[in-house]
Amino acid sequence: MNNVVFLVLRRMRRPLLTLVLTYAVAVLGLTLIPGQDAEGNRWYMDFFHAFYFVSFMATTIGFGEIPYAFSDAQRLWVIFSLYATVIVWLYAIGTLLALIQDHTFRHSLTERRFSKRVRAIREPFVLVCGYGETGSVLVHALTARDQRVVVLDRERDRVSLLRLENLRQYVPALDGDAGRPAHLLEAGLGHPQCRAVVALTDNNEINLKIALTGKLLHPEVKVICRADSHDVEANMASFGTDYIIDPYDTFSNHLATAMQAPGLYLLHEWLTSLCHQPLIDPVYPPTEGVWLICGYGRFGKAVYRRLKAEGVEPVVIERRPEQTGVPEGHFVVGRGTEAVTLEEANVARAVGIVAGTDDDTNNLSIIMTARELNPDLFTVVRQNEQENQSIFQALGADMVMHPSTIVANKVRVLLATPLLYEFMSLALHESDAWACELVSRVGSLESDRVPAVWEVRVDAEQCPAMVEAIAAGKRVRLARMIADPRNRKRTLQAIPLLLRRGNERQMLPDLDSALKSGDSLLFCGRESARSAMAWIQRNAASLDYVTTGDTRPQGWVWRAFSRRPRRPRDGEV
Repeated sequence: MNNVVFLVLRRMRRPLLTLVLTYAVAVLGLTLIPGQDAEGNRWYMDFFHAFYFVSFMATTIGFGEIPYAFSDAQRLWVIFSLYATVIVWLYAIGTLLALIQDHTFRHSLTERRFSKRVRAIREPFVLVCGYGETGSVLVHALTARDQRVVVLDRERDRVSLLRLENLRQYVPALDGDAGRPAHLLEAGLGHPQCRAVVALTDNNEINLKIALTGKLLHPEVKVICRADSHDVEANMASFGTDYIIDPYDTFSNHLATAMQAPGLYLLHEWLTSLCHQPLIDPVYPPTEGVWLICGYGRFGKAVYRRLKAEGVEPVVIERRPEQTGVPEGHFVVGRGTEAVTLEEANVARAVGIVAGTDDDTNNLSIIMTARELNPDLFTVVRQNEQENQSIFQALGADMVMHPSTIVANKVRVLLATPLLYEFMSLALHESDAWACELVSRVGSLESDRVPAVWEVRVDAEQCPAMVEAIAAGKRVRLARMIADPRNRKRTLQAIPLLLRRGNERQMLPDLDSALKSGDSLLFCGRESARSAMAWIQRNAASLDYVTTGDTRPQGWVWRAFSRRPRRPRDGEV
C-alpha cells in the first residue's frame, strides 16, 4: 500500500500542484475584481462564493453568474480562468491515465492484491518459488489433492499462464524475485499457515538464498530445495535445509536400485507415481557388460559414478571434453548421434546406452541410431522439455529421465504423504523377494492403474469415533479399520504399509495390532476403500458394526422405535 501511495504522489505531484495553483489564482482574482450589485453599488465576492463559482465553472457546467450579474472585468477574468482550469484538468487527467497504464504502478497494485489474498488464507498452504516445468507439475499435483498453494516466479508470462490453468483450486501468484526477502514475505513466508517453502527456480544461488531466508525468517517451516551442484547442496545442508533434491543423483540411484533389486524399483515407481496413471512394466537393466554414456555433463557424471560403483565399466562419448572434463576410463570425442562415433565406442558389444545430453533432439537421435546398430541395447534417455513428452513415449525407451518430473514427484511425496518417503527409505533395507511379494499384492488392488496412497492419523480430527472408542477402553484392531462398513466379513481393497507410533516404525503392520491415539498409518489401495474407511474413522455406529457386528439405530426417532416392545402377531404367545 505504501508503494502505491508513493507512486501516485510522485507522479501526480506536479499536476496536482498546478491544479491547486490555478484554482487559487482564479479564486483570488474573483475576490479582488470589483462588481456591481442590483442597486449599482460596488461589491466584492467573498472566498466561499468565489470558490463555489470556480468549482462549477471549471467543469463547464455553467450555473450562471452569482450572486449578481458580473461586470466586464469579472467576465474577462472568468474567460481566462475557464480556459486555464480546463487545460490544467486535461493535463492532470492525462497524467493519471498514463500512471494507470504504467507497468510499475500496475505491478504495485497487483502486488498489493496478491499480499492481501495471501494474508486472507486460513488453511495450511505451500509456497512454491519457481513456476517452470517442475513447478507446474507440482502445483497441478498438489491442487489435485486439495492442497492450497501460493506461487512466486520472476517471469510474468509464466504467472499469466498459471492464471489460465484449469486448476482445482485458486492459486495466488505474483511475478516477483524469489531471491528478495520482501517478496517472500508478501508471498506468505511469515504466515502462520505456511507449512513449506519449495525452491524450484533454475538458479542454484536463488534457491540457496530462498532456503537461507526461509530458515531465518520462519525456522519452523519445512524447506525443500532443488540443487544440481554438490557445492550448493553442502551449503544448503550447513544451515539445516530439510530436503535437498538433485534430479541427477536421484535418477542414478533409481538406476542402481533397478539393477540391484528390480522389484524394489518397481514398488517405488508404482507407489510414488500419480494416482490412476498406467502401471509401468518391470525393467531389468543389465548388470554386466559395457555401457555407453553419451554426454558427460552433470547427468552423465552422476550416472558414470553410479555405474562404476556397481562394477560396470562405462564408455563416455562427449563432444566437448575440454569443458566437461575427461573421465578416468575410455572415452570417445563426438555427439553420439553418428554411427561412426557409436561404432568407435564399440556399440555392437554394449549392453546399455544412456543418452544424457541437454538437447532432446540429439538424445532421440542417439537412441534411434544405436538401436539400428544394436537392437538388444537397454536404453536410458534424458528428456529435457515437457512438450516433447509424446515423442519420447513413441520412442519406447526402457527408462526415461525427466528432471522436472523427478523433482516434482519427490516434492509431492514429501508434502502430501511424508510417511511414504519414510516407507521407501526403510524398504531399501528389505530384500528384493520382499518387494516382489508386495508388488504382487499392490498389483492385485488395481488391475492396470497406480493405486491411491494416503495417510491416516488416529486423532480427534481424522478419527473421532476411533479415538472415542480407545478412550473408553475398547480395543480397536487394525483389521477392523480396513473392514467393509457394509459387510464386515469382507476386507476393503487397501493395504496398510506403515505404522508409526512415536519413534517406532512397523513395516506392513500386523492386522491384529491394537491401535492407539496418535498413531499414524500409511495405506495404499483403491479410492473407494479410502472413502469407506472414512465411515469407520468418523462414525461410531459403523465402527461398532465392523467391531462387534451390532447395528445401533441412529437418531432419537429410530432409538425410540427400537425401545418399544413388539406386538405379538396372531397366533403368537
